[in-house]
Amino acid sequence: MKVRVLIRPKEGILDPQGQAVERALPALGFTGVESVHVGRLVDLEVADPACVEEMCEQLLANPLIEDYEVQVDDGGRA
Repeated sequence: MKVRVLIRPKEGILDPQGQAVERALPALGFTGVESVHVGRLVDLEVADPACVEEMCEQLLANPLIEDYEVQVDDGGRA
């Protein structure tokens, strides 16, 4: 089964990569952009999507400074 994990810095955590992008966008002519945050996307194919939460807690994300969201693609099945 396909699983997508979105990992982002927690609210209030310093995001130097996001800040660098936020400062660079106006220099490239893009205005009106605020509060940029850069995260990661991890796509997995797993036999049991129930194990993904534990994967995130142990390896994929740093739960102290990052939030994550797990999205399971069930192939459109109800």
